[in-house]
Amino acid sequence: MKRFILVIIMMISTFGIYSFKNSAIDAKKTSYASYYHDKFNGRKTASGEIFDNGKFTAANRTLPFGTNIKVTNLNNGKEVIVKVNDRGPFHSSRALDMSKAAFDEIGDIDRGTIPIEYEIVD
Repeated sequence: MKRFILVIIMMISTFGIYSFKNSAIDAKKTSYASYYHDKFNGRKTASGEIFDNGKFTAANRTLPFGTNIKVTNLNNGKEVIVKVNDRGPFHSSRALDMSKAAFDEIGDIDRGTIPIEYEIVD
């Protein structure tokens, strides 16, 4: 009886692992994005890179450094690809802090945030 229960538990665990494999990471997600202030130019990011507001980079709380993300502005459909090189934003309603150049490519920098959809690209 104990062996049977152990086998059932192992099967449930195995199926559980496969059902969640990469689904959360690869899915498109929606949120809001903001952009870095100019005062951060020249400072080190969490990855050790020097921040440059002229490059297409972004901060995200969980994605690995070096991950390329396609970001789409939900208001106008414009897209940009950014590389994650920092941690943040530390505001619960936003998923990305983008460099000013990347933000300006898809949105209006006179607005502080934009609604976005983002996904990992190769």
